[in-house]
This record gives sequence, structure tokens and C-alpha cells, in this order.
Amino acid sequence: MQRRKFLQSAVTTGAGLLILPTGTIAGTNAPGGKLNIGMVGVWGRALAHYDSLKNENIVALCDINENHLADAAKKYPGAKTYVDWRKMLDQKDLDAVICCSADHTHAHVATWAMNRGLHVYCEKPLANSIEEARVVRETYLKNKGKLATQTGMQRHADENFDRIRELVRDGAIGELKAAWAWGNRKIPRPGYLPAEGQPPAHLQYDLWIGPSPMHPYNPGYFSGGPGANCLQWNMYWDFGSGQVGDMGSHTMDLAWNAIDADRPTSITATGDEFHPDVTPVMLEATFEMPKNDWRPAIQLTWCQGGAMPKNPRDYVDLGKIGHGAMFKGSTGFIVCDFTTRLVMPYGKGADMTYYKPRAKEQLHAPMGHFQGQWVDACKGSLKTTCNFDYAGTMIETMLLGLVAYRAKKKISYDAAAGRVTDCPEADGLLKRKYRDGWPLNG
Repeated sequence: MQRRKFLQSAVTTGAGLLILPTGTIAGTNAPGGKLNIGMVGVWGRALAHYDSLKNENIVALCDINENHLADAAKKYPGAKTYVDWRKMLDQKDLDAVICCSADHTHAHVATWAMNRGLHVYCEKPLANSIEEARVVRETYLKNKGKLATQTGMQRHADENFDRIRELVRDGAIGELKAAWAWGNRKIPRPGYLPAEGQPPAHLQYDLWIGPSPMHPYNPGYFSGGPGANCLQWNMYWDFGSGQVGDMGSHTMDLAWNAIDADRPTSITATGDEFHPDVTPVMLEATFEMPKNDWRPAIQLTWCQGGAMPKNPRDYVDLGKIGHGAMFKGSTGFIVCDFTTRLVMPYGKGADMTYYKPRAKEQLHAPMGHFQGQWVDACKGSLKTTCNFDYAGTMIETMLLGLVAYRAKKKISYDAAAGRVTDCPEADGLLKRKYRDGWPLNG
């Protein structure tokens, strides 16, 4: 059969598939087709994606560790391999990219990929500076009608997130007044690791440094196990944002999902004495959040490393919740972690007769598999729960806490313009400096 007649026949029979010159079915051109996916980072968090991708085409693999790259190539023998993600993104048959690289390259990979028309799943944190968060979000919004994005806040898939949101929105604690989220992880460091030895032949250290300022090689940056090696470097300013971007991306999500927030109007923060190399272990950042169509303006507070909100009652010990959130309303509190929740009425008239629980059929439907939601979105609806608009707005807010901490004063923020309006030194902290050859919006 002639090629033209074959394609006409495929369309008229309802197949609706686009057959590329390579013979691969392009998933973005037909619901149900297989995606051609490239992976930036093939170890650590990437291992959590392998089962989710068993029905897709992995056509490109990239890692600065060539031993990890060789192991991944055994699993995906047909994939092309790269050590430089900038080169991988120009592979012509790609539909989508999963970014599991080091934190300080996330915003770069995500932006470059979207600029090339690729769907993106990016592990958290989505950004390490205010500018990065805004550029990633704005690039996504320009392409919202064409691209599916998801940020690796996979705990969001637990149905507890929806139940908490419904309790807050439906008035189980009256009118919302304030919210907190916290994490208890403490990983102190004295400073950047000193020079020690030379990078092994299989490790492309210069590419790992990527856009960040150069720091001497030390094997300690790579001494952690799979899925946890980020704890060897993400507390350093040039490589991460500490617990703000790490567990903060997960735990603040409990509150963010419930309060329908935009960016804050002002921020105050206190914590450990500032260190030029290392993000603070202890931090308490309070954000003044503007009102919306269902709640008044509220305070939202992030606590970490020993800072904690006040217990709502003497018999409740929030310190026993390693990573959690609390909501204060006019008639009660909600205290929760990722999988459980507790409603505590208080005050005159707090008998909860004003609250009517939703019928089962009115509950928000489970989102299902988190990575799977993104794969399905790439093939059809483009709708995901933690897209780069949602996650970009949240991480922009969280990172403003670090800006206020470094400024050592309350700062006012113009979210529309993306600038601090009353503190020039704080405004200068909204961007990171990059090495030549590593532009953010490439």
C-alpha cells in the first residue's frame, strides 16, 4: 500500500496514530500511544519512575555518572545516552522529559525542555531562586494549552490531602485565620566541603556543577545512597535551598493545597545565624497571604529545624509530628500529617452543628498514581495536580522566606512585578549567578 493511502486509511478507521519516520508511535499525537521520554538523571529519584514508565518508550538517558548511565542503558538498550542534558534535549524524537538531576539544575532543565515543546516532570524543588520559580512558571503558562507538567510532590497523591482541603473549605473549623507547616529534619554543616582528590573518570564533575559557581571536588558530595544523596549537598546555597526546598516542598503542600494562595505581600523570617555557605537548619518564616474569594487574608508560617508553632491545646504535642501542618479557624483547629488528620473544635458555639460533611459521592475523586497522572496528561487532558503554576507559586513563596531571613528584616513583595519594594539588598537576592554557557532560559 502506498504511504499516503496507508495514512488516510489509518485516519478513516479511527486509529488516529502518527507514525514517525523511525516507526515509533508518538504519544503526544494520540491518546493511548506511547510517549518517547528522555530522563535527565537515571539514579536516585529516577529509580522511582522506572515502573511507571514500563509502558512508555525511554529513548534518551542522561547522567553525569557514567556508571549509573551504563546500568540504565542495560535496562533501556535502545536509548541514546548523554552526559550533558543540554545535548539530550535536542534529540528530535523526544515527547517528554523527566528531570531527576541535582536541585540547582531543575529550573534550567524544565525551562529548556518546555522551550523545545516537551512535556516535563521535574522532581522537587522546582526552583532555587525567585527568578527561577517565576521563569519556570511563566514558561509553563505560555505553553499551558500544549504541555503537561508535574512537580515531584508525590505525597499529594494521598487522599488525606483532599480530605483536609474539604474540611477547611467546608467550614469544619469556621473561618480560616492562619496556617502552619513544619519539618523537624536537622542536617548541620560547617561549610562547603574542602578540595579532596580528583573526580573519578566516570564522573563528569564539571557538568554536575552546571550553572552554579565552581567548587572544588570532594567525594562527600556523592556519598549518599539512592534517593537520599541530595542530603549530601542540598543545604549549600549554590546547590540547593535546604529544607525549604527539600521536605518543605512536600510538607507545605499540605497547607498550600487547602488555602488557594497566591504569592505573599510581606515576609518575615528568623533562624540560625547567617552562614555564607550553608542554609539555616532552624528557620521560621511567616508570609502575609492576601485574601481570596472564600477566606480573609491570613498568615502562613513555615517552621523547620526546631522552630514549631504553639500547641493548640496542652494535651496536644505537635513535636511528635515530624512533618505536618495545622490550620486555625474561628471555631477550631485541624492538625495533620501526610496521611492522617485531627479536627479540634474550640470556643463558644464550637459544637460543629454548623458543619455538614460531604456525602461520599461529593468527595474529590482520588487522583491515582502520581507519576501516572502526568503520563496520562501528556497523552490527553494536560491536567495535573502539581503543575508548574501550582508548584511554581508555592516554591516562590517558600524561597521568599530565605530572602527575608538573609535580609534580617520584614520585606514587602510585589508579586506582579516580582520584586521586593522596600529593601534593595533583599531585591538583589532574588536571582542566582550562573556560569557562562548555562543560561536559565535557554
